[in-house]
Amino acid sequence: MAKALERYKEIERSIITTYRKQLWSPFVLAVKKYRLIGAGDRIAVCISGGKDSMLLAKLMQELQRHSEVPFELVFLSMDPGYNAENRRKIEENAEILQIPLHMFSSDIFAAADMLAAESPCYLCARMRRGHLYAKAKELGCNKIALGHHKSDVIETTLMGMLYGGQIQGMLPRIKSSNFEGMELIRPLYCILERDILRWKEYNGLEFIACACRFTASAAGQEMFSARARVKALIEELRKENPHVEDCIFQSIHNVQLDTLAAYKQRGVRHSFLENFGEQGE
Repeated sequence: MAKALERYKEIERSIITTYRKQLWSPFVLAVKKYRLIGAGDRIAVCISGGKDSMLLAKLMQELQRHSEVPFELVFLSMDPGYNAENRRKIEENAEILQIPLHMFSSDIFAAADMLAAESPCYLCARMRRGHLYAKAKELGCNKIALGHHKSDVIETTLMGMLYGGQIQGMLPRIKSSNFEGMELIRPLYCILERDILRWKEYNGLEFIACACRFTASAAGQEMFSARARVKALIEELRKENPHVEDCIFQSIHNVQLDTLAAYKQRGVRHSFLENFGEQGE
């Protein structure tokens, strides 16, 4: 009789068997296509405690086991002011998944509440990233890996157009302007959120969502969310065109600059009139 696998091994196996097409293959594609990992890298995989970052950790572990390119991993989790229950949930999930967390604390929730009480989310995200960069560099890392996925990329692109009046994507790899020698990578760049949810539910896992006091205090209230509205719009469009997400995603890889009236590059605004004399119909 075959010996039953430990739970974490069953979860790992589901990534490369049951969800190989949805998770493992697009993860490997992103790593290779965007050259996210190089020999000798020491990467801080940033764990927020949600489904995306926990899956990212498991994918990175699996890649490290099988990759011909040698690299190191540090699993970095910051407690920005969680309550005891949420912190315990993160630690319990890390134990279930066999992720060796390096956890440190900060007071970001309190600072964001004080400085931007009505809408602290943007400031909170910026502060969290800065703290993660600093701690990762202190631990000898040259990259941080975040759990932004393909759905985030698609939604951010549409939000910029519909609510920000701009066409702006989300890069799979960025050099830090504030921490010399550091980069940010997004290895989940080609994975859809609904496939992450299916993996989570298949394995009976429960993760925390955003656990700040602002989110908790807004629970049950009617609040406008551009991202939630865009998510709903995409779901409506999928009923007419099942490939709409791929079309939006492909569009940011296929920008036709010659058809745009203006664009910015490295902070400098350019107009189509600059080269108008050279153009033909």
